[in-house]
Amino acid sequence: MKTMSIPTVLTWGRIALIPVFVVVFYLPFRWANELTALIFLLAALTDWLDGYLARRLDQTSAFGAFLDPVADKLMVATALVLLVQTHPSPLVAIPALIIVGREIAVSSLREWMAEIGESAQVAVSTMGKVKTTVQMIAILMMLYRDPILDFPVMETGVFLLYLAAVLTLWSMILYLRAAWPSLTRDQARDCRGKREA
Repeated sequence: MKTMSIPTVLTWGRIALIPVFVVVFYLPFRWANELTALIFLLAALTDWLDGYLARRLDQTSAFGAFLDPVADKLMVATALVLLVQTHPSPLVAIPALIIVGREIAVSSLREWMAEIGESAQVAVSTMGKVKTTVQMIAILMMLYRDPILDFPVMETGVFLLYLAAVLTLWSMILYLRAAWPSLTRDQARDCRGKREA
């Protein structure tokens, strides 16, 4: 059955990790942050692995293409909510809000473009992949948070989260530019229709 291919099973596994991730995050143990970071790293690796296997084993499917980004966004949004709750300050809340808000905007844009048959115009770009990589590293470091020797893990993670937020906005601009002809064409058609009526 195509919807239960190996890549799709890995994606479902990533979704199943989310409640485990939340429970471990709140464990009252000194090593809870290390285990939380490990679970997030595992989820990030399966995100790469299921895409690789889908291409390598020729097990790509429409369902898998839908489910994979959903799993990714659920894990990222969960991690950001937990981090904002743990560090309730604008320093963390602002980039988290930008990242989550961008995901909502771009997902809505892709849905609309798919409805008019032009989803290829807003396919995942190289900039989007760079943004995702920086975002994952930032969240991983903030979850771990403890310094490694003299290296400021938490502070570096916050810096990378801001960098991810900037890349997030830039990639959203690129998607909007790609979709702009379709957006303005429909608007112009509507205006002509009203004048003719």
